[in-house]
Amino acid sequence: MLLWILRLRIEMNIEKTIQWVRTDSLNGVSRMIDQTLLPYEYKKIDIKTTNEMYDAIKTMIVRGAPAIGIAGAHGVVLAALESINCSDFKAQVVKKANYINSSRPTAVNLSWAIKKQLEIVENFNETNEKIIELLIENAIKLEDEDIAINKRIGEFGSTVIPKGGSILTHCNAGGLATVGYGTALGVVRSAFEKDSSIKVFANETRPRQQGARLTTYELIRDGINTTLITDAMGAYFMKMGMIDVVVVGADRIAINGDSANKIGTYMVAIAAKYHNIPFYIAAPKSTIDSSIKSGDKIVIELRDSREVTEINGKTVCASNVNIINPGFDVTPASLITGIITEYGIFKPEELYKIFE
Repeated sequence: MLLWILRLRIEMNIEKTIQWVRTDSLNGVSRMIDQTLLPYEYKKIDIKTTNEMYDAIKTMIVRGAPAIGIAGAHGVVLAALESINCSDFKAQVVKKANYINSSRPTAVNLSWAIKKQLEIVENFNETNEKIIELLIENAIKLEDEDIAINKRIGEFGSTVIPKGGSILTHCNAGGLATVGYGTALGVVRSAFEKDSSIKVFANETRPRQQGARLTTYELIRDGINTTLITDAMGAYFMKMGMIDVVVVGADRIAINGDSANKIGTYMVAIAAKYHNIPFYIAAPKSTIDSSIKSGDKIVIELRDSREVTEINGKTVCASNVNIINPGFDVTPASLITGIITEYGIFKPEELYKIFE
């Protein structure tokens, strides 16, 4: 696996969206693209404390389930560095890690990666310095594995894209949402490598417009034929015969296949089902929460109402209107054609097999 990852990095020369950068043998920072500035400005920032990491995740400087997971892994390293001289070192690291884990509740990759790191903290009876070194090594390992996993997802997913096909996406599940290649957009990229005639329709994805700001930014840079549409236009283009397949990402998947993704995904899935268009989820195994039986158990994050009421700092509605702003919705397994993972493509009812 390690040799495969190293070969992939050399072949693709992928620039990481988020990565641990050493400042000396022990210390370092989490360096990430500030995605709140795109597409107007491309800027990387250094996160140096657990409080900064909490805020970066909460305010969506870093976003996308896999990327948030890596941010959580980095956050545990920062927690350990802050606690290195504490007599209750391990307890302090766990406390700070739990604080970071509370920043966003829906994406399971965050708690998954933090758990991976805390296993090192809790299970190794080493010096604090040695534990920190192990945490750094594991964080970097998780970064490289994420790229390798997404590449495999792309290879499996490319097989469901028809020649010259049109793919509808929702939100951003690309390199910016991962360490560097993408889940749903990894499928697009892999398909494009085989057939440059494919086309993408990208939903703008209100209210934060990740499709408009981020997905089009990525795909245009890659030279992929991309058309931006508003969220309400998808069914129209399906009826017109202009959409062949839908591929989206996910933030948490129940073991029965119910999938939480950016708000509006459920509506896209309903329209696709009505028009007999295949609807696929692309996500790594780490996004599957085997502890929950259905999507009814997935906690849906409610976000600031200003995301809905303001655009570029200007209010666009009546000042006293009521606002409800869920960040995600859950698409029932019955609307999902298949779930594309690094282990292959599974029907929702067969998803349990990935844990066998």
